[in-house]
Amino acid sequence: MADEENLTVNEELIPKPRHKGKHDKPKPWDDESIDHWKIEKFDPSWNQSGLLEVSSFSTLFPQYRGNFRSTLSPVNTFTHQSSTHTDRCIEKYLQECWPNVKGALKEHGIACELNLVEGSMTVSTTMKTRDPYIIVKARDLIKLLSRSVPAPQAVKILNDEMQCDIIKIGNMVRNKERFVKRRQYLVGPNSSTLKALEILTGCYILVQGNTVAAMGSFKGLKQARRVIEDCILNKMHPLHHIKILMLKRELAKNPALASENWDRFLPQFKKKNVKQKKVQSKEKKPYTPFPPPQPPSKIDQQLESGEYFLSDKKKMAKQWEEKQVKQAEKVAENKKKREEAFVPPEEPKTHNQDVSNVDEDDVTAMASSLKRKAKEFRKQKSIDKIDAEEFIAGPSKPSKKKSKSSR
Repeated sequence: MADEENLTVNEELIPKPRHKGKHDKPKPWDDESIDHWKIEKFDPSWNQSGLLEVSSFSTLFPQYRGNFRSTLSPVNTFTHQSSTHTDRCIEKYLQECWPNVKGALKEHGIACELNLVEGSMTVSTTMKTRDPYIIVKARDLIKLLSRSVPAPQAVKILNDEMQCDIIKIGNMVRNKERFVKRRQYLVGPNSSTLKALEILTGCYILVQGNTVAAMGSFKGLKQARRVIEDCILNKMHPLHHIKILMLKRELAKNPALASENWDRFLPQFKKKNVKQKKVQSKEKKPYTPFPPPQPPSKIDQQLESGEYFLSDKKKMAKQWEEKQVKQAEKVAENKKKREEAFVPPEEPKTHNQDVSNVDEDDVTAMASSLKRKAKEFRKQKSIDKIDAEEFIAGPSKPSKKKSKSSR
């Protein structure tokens, strides 16, 4: 019995063999021809009975709002006259375009209401609503309208391929001046940076106050959000992102590089930390519980100098003398300044004068050297005239006097 119990225990401890690849069987949906990311258009036949409950969303809108960006998107073809004003009345604009919005929502079975008293917009499902997700799209529509997005552009959100993203940028930076400066980086001069981002991402982007409204595909919205957040957080300038997106677009055209890593082709931008001026901290004085001594008043100073006891006449005379002394100092200072204008400046030495001085020095040196050479030459000449025979011993010639005497 003990042997049987040991065997059962050992069998339990021995791991059972696993069949590898059992879960890797081909699935019917694993087909390369199927695009799993494709969003199919809703067919009303999928939900003929409609919805059981009524769902509704409402949002508030301001009466006035300054349009931060006056130019229109190159991606969109709409035009509106109020988009060029710096301050536009949203209430009046919504009242004008509300019939078009109402007609677009009615096609999808959505009821809408514009309340100008409370300043709100409401959308709700009806008995004719078949698409359960269209109410979320209608909610995004009224959000975009309240963010100053023109109605022809906001109505495009009802399409299945179009998505929206409202990015909050107001709470990313505490300093208001920095926030305004970085937001201007995102827009660029004459909205050129924003236009480039719209072309590369394929999204409509509207910078408005503390938020940025974007409309486009999921991929484009993801790229746009990254660019906007990096710009506001000062991680990377939008121009660097634009360069990277342009290179990625060119690399995507090459099928040979589709399965390779593109990091070696993309530029690496390093952030330059500019040295800021250090705040000079004042040296802390030692703490003393007693207050500082009170400075002497004007009367105390007069008492110390004895001026307090002088009469008014003497005080006036003393003040007049001090005034005369100050006036004399000022007159002397002004006279000195006026005389400085009449002091002739030092004449600069010209090049010709320097050359003449050099020439005079050379001439004197040359004359002295010639004199010295002439003197040496005369000495040498006198030495050459000496006859060597005079210094050699030999028969001397008879003098004429002796010959005469001998005769």
